[in-house]
Amino acid sequence: MAALFALTVIVLGTDDLGELALGLVFCALLVTVTLTDLDRRVIPNSILIAAAAAAIALTAATDPESLGERAIAAAGAGGFLLLAALAYPSGMGMGDVKLAAVMGLFLGRAVVPAVLVAVVAGALVGLAIMLRHGSGARKRAIPFGPFLALGGVVGLLAGNAMLDWYLDSFLR
Repeated sequence: MAALFALTVIVLGTDDLGELALGLVFCALLVTVTLTDLDRRVIPNSILIAAAAAAIALTAATDPESLGERAIAAAGAGGFLLLAALAYPSGMGMGDVKLAAVMGLFLGRAVVPAVLVAVVAGALVGLAIMLRHGSGARKRAIPFGPFLALGGVVGLLAGNAMLDWYLDSFLR
């Protein structure tokens, strides 16, 4: 976690202390969720509620005009994974859905590349397991929280730059 904190300070800098505080709390959430999901295969609601409250409070205190964008990002990311959970209930837990929504509160629009990285990373690991163990490996449960955490780190450190590059390259 110390290395992740240091990297966050290096990338985000200290000019905007509100953004930095949000990033550091987000990193603590991602590490906690990863360890809990790997160990217990659950993402506790208490952690997600506390993180959501922290994200809203920090944003309201330091950047209140972004609350709307962050709420939309939370609904979009959570809604996207909710559709996946409803389509394949045994494959995605509701903790993952709620984590994606909380990630939207922390990242705003940068949640888009975060979720994309998570889905691609999870799919690649799943494919590798299937190649190694055959089609029977499709029944293996793999916690998705660590993949969301990986995507969250990418979203925090490079998500806005990735979105800007994409929009500049393909839509403008």
